Amino acid sequence: MRTGELGSSGVRVTTLGLGTAQLGDLYEAVTQDRATAIVDAAWDAGIRYFDTAPHYGLGLAERRLGHALRSRPRAQYVLSSKVGRLIRPGSDGEPARHWDFTEAGVRRSVEESLERLGLDRLDVALLHDPQERLADALGTGLPALTRLRDEGVVGAIGVGTGDMAALAAFATRGELDTIMIAGRYTLLEQPALAQVVPAARAAGISVLNAGVFNSGMLAQDRPAADSHYEYGAAPRQLLERARRLADLAAAAGTTLPRAALAYAARDPLVASVVVGADTAEQVLANVRMAQDPCPLDGLWSELVALGLIPA
Repeated sequence: MRTGELGSSGVRVTTLGLGTAQLGDLYEAVTQDRATAIVDAAWDAGIRYFDTAPHYGLGLAERRLGHALRSRPRAQYVLSSKVGRLIRPGSDGEPARHWDFTEAGVRRSVEESLERLGLDRLDVALLHDPQERLADALGTGLPALTRLRDEGVVGAIGVGTGDMAALAAFATRGELDTIMIAGRYTLLEQPALAQVVPAARAAGISVLNAGVFNSGMLAQDRPAADSHYEYGAAPRQLLERARRLADLAAAAGTTLPRAALAYAARDPLVASVVVGADTAEQVLANVRMAQDPCPLDGLWSELVALGLIPA
């Protein structure tokens, strides 16, 4: 599988990456055996970039991913996790997320992620959903990550969110190597394309494109009536738009999921498209679609003409 560099960091990621929110029981409970099968399927298909976060299942995804990768040669894959949320006991004594973008908090987040993963280093560290504490993320979180990169603790740094204001605030920061755009640069909607992507391009910042199926709506050949969007029911207008895209993709001889993956990877600024999976079979299906050589230029031209994607 081809690779792309994150900025000028020297860190290279495969053009398809595995997201691991599902390994943290995002939609349903997942066993370690199932998590390992998902990671094994990704590895066997050539994926060498894995993304996780403490936020996913209160550290559960990191533990399961680390266990699944334990027998793999560490030099052969790239791993990213996120900072900004520490896992601490809540008022009821149960584990809870605690915001912390201080330098000590960022360093502790990296250390605790490595403990859960059972690894000795992260390749990429991303500020996670900084819109919740934007001033702190810019004022202390980003300098902390920069120092960690300078010290060689991490290889590349960035930010990951679906919030447009936060993405815009970070897209001009030349200290960053990458931004992870979650669900805002997809076949269904492209708000990041107007402001964030041009700024990142000018600053030499690569894009990790995540959430490209928009909560699974674009993962179906024809979106169902009960499709989800952003953890809730899909708005009717978006559902109708997705179904129109599905019809046009079918008329062009392809499918909505295939078109969604191809569109997400179309921009040369995108170093990797990061896709999660519930099963090993889903991983293999995603890889097959991503590597489908069928040209889609005619579909893009039609979608532009209909005003469904920007030129």
